[in-house]
Amino acid sequence: MSRRTSPVIPGFGLTLGYTLVYLSLLVLIPLGAMFVHAAQLTWEQFWTIISSPRVVAALKLSFGTAFLAALINGVIGTLLAWVLVRYTFPGRKVIEAMIDLPFALPTAVAGIALTALYAPNGLIGQFAADLGFKIAYTPLGITLALTFVTLPFVVRTIQPVLADIPREIEEAAACLGAKPLQVARYVLLPALLPAWLTGFALAFARGVGEYGSVIFIAGNMPMKTEILPLLIMVQLDQYNYAAATAIGVLMLVVSFILLLLINLLQRRIRRS
Repeated sequence: MSRRTSPVIPGFGLTLGYTLVYLSLLVLIPLGAMFVHAAQLTWEQFWTIISSPRVVAALKLSFGTAFLAALINGVIGTLLAWVLVRYTFPGRKVIEAMIDLPFALPTAVAGIALTALYAPNGLIGQFAADLGFKIAYTPLGITLALTFVTLPFVVRTIQPVLADIPREIEEAAACLGAKPLQVARYVLLPALLPAWLTGFALAFARGVGEYGSVIFIAGNMPMKTEILPLLIMVQLDQYNYAAATAIGVLMLVVSFILLLLINLLQRRIRRS
């Protein structure tokens, strides 16, 4: 007779109950309360708030810079993961620690440091000023701040997947006459693409909601360098809770739709 082994963790009912309670307290109830508060507005009032030129400009800036920063990290993060996995060199542990620095460093500290570095009188910003353009207090500065904050998401997502790819597969493809670009396209890319999309989605989601590292380097000029999280804070400071809630709902819906599309694309790639 076969003996039934007891599970390592409690049964399905108990663990599911804990999961639902935990998820409800941290995610579902706060989000539900926001939607309930937004439901107090009429559709005309809600549309007037979210379609105002200031909100639209902040929406384009927040999602545009977050998307661009995620794309940049998609390239840089892949190269960093490749170097850290495939090569051994002096200082490798230092680079590993530096990649995780945005996780440990307070975002406000990062924003102050980046502003001091890229401001017109900063160490790097002064050279940019001599060339006739600005880095800080522009969308370019916001993109750089988001790139710094979201880099670990891409590197740490791709790194374990790349480490699990046997080098023998690449060597076999090379022995069969495949060129390096063909090996990268037909051998490495299919294995790395789902992980790359996951890292991209995480970086994009973090960039959209980032606040601390951006407000210092952005300059916070309405219609120019004002991000959505800051606009929500402005409305809260003015006790305009209806507008803050409406903007938050807009931000949540747009983020959910974009992340859903990325996840659907990722699932389709895995099935193909």
